[in-house]
Amino acid sequence: MSLSVLIVDDEKNARENIAAVLAENDYEVSEAENIQAARKALQEGSADVILLDVELPDGLGTSLLEETSRMPNRPPIIIITAHGDIEMAVEAMKNGAHDFLQKPLKFERLEQSIQRAGQTVAMRRELNHLRQAQTQTDFVLGQSEAMKTLLAQAERAAQSAVSVLISGETGTGKEVLAKAIHRMGPRADKPFIDINCAAVPAMTIESELFGHEAGAFTGADKRKPGLMEIANDGVLFLDEISSMPADMQSKLLRALEERSFRRMGGTALVKVDVQVIAASNRDLPTMMKNNEFRDDLYYRLRVVDLDIPPLRERKMDIPELVGFFIQQHNPRLGRNIQDVTPKAMEALVAHDWPGNIRELRNVIERAMLFCDEAAIDVAHLPAEVSSPKGK
Repeated sequence: MSLSVLIVDDEKNARENIAAVLAENDYEVSEAENIQAARKALQEGSADVILLDVELPDGLGTSLLEETSRMPNRPPIIIITAHGDIEMAVEAMKNGAHDFLQKPLKFERLEQSIQRAGQTVAMRRELNHLRQAQTQTDFVLGQSEAMKTLLAQAERAAQSAVSVLISGETGTGKEVLAKAIHRMGPRADKPFIDINCAAVPAMTIESELFGHEAGAFTGADKRKPGLMEIANDGVLFLDEISSMPADMQSKLLRALEERSFRRMGGTALVKVDVQVIAASNRDLPTMMKNNEFRDDLYYRLRVVDLDIPPLRERKMDIPELVGFFIQQHNPRLGRNIQDVTPKAMEALVAHDWPGNIRELRNVIERAMLFCDEAAIDVAHLPAEVSSPKGK
């Protein structure tokens, strides 16, 4: 990624020395000798990163931090000064400085600081780019290499309508991926029917899945089609398949093998053509070893196996997900939030997200409730994200 760096320093020799070193490392460099020139550069958005001296002819460079503290697209600002102390450093960081370096500069340390700032710039570029693409979709999974590979596999599974088993921790987006498979395939205009096997009582799951005839049991006063029948020609999503009772696992396997079943209390075969997508947050192979899940059903469902990695293992997807959730929540919450400040994004990326994408979505929704500016800042994030223990 090509980065442009603006050097704001009234000492010409200092500017030229820094510029020469940065140019050798393939940075695009521009210079400004005072606050007024730096303001103009900020307004024009002509720099990705700013190196800002404190003592300038027309005032303190740190005043720019205060002026721009609410700007959603403010470049990361690295304070450089020969007059710095701990108090000034703390104050500068409070006002949004990306880093604080003292003169004489150690160029290795400067390079490291600019590289970290570049990561923030890259996140912002990705966020802005993806915000445009997100207007055409109502789901986002991520653009990391792991997710690109996963989506390519999912698209092949969608086109061939084979059974798919999605695994992953709670909150990783298993249902979102299932819906993406439905939309990418030839059954996109057909039903997508889902059932959470963990939420349906064991005594009623057969009726929910296969339906029943009138009189099949007490209270069954009329015929009711099951979800598998309703999903005919479309997709049936079996969420938390690991919670399905053993006797139902056997009946489901038979229905999948024969592409037909009988309603409870009925004798006629109901033929169906459905693509089955199952999901589990539990380790099904271990359950098989413990005789808690049928191995023949497992292999019948696992024609294609898609394992969604947890968010902590694909943090480069966080900016895209954040942008998507902001766009999604804005109309419902009556907000017009457009961005996330660099410090807030750093905090979001640093968090380990034990609740995965679901936790991230809830954190962004909460932050937007408390944000009255154009950009979410660290102060709008919950304490466990903004000030994690041990960090």
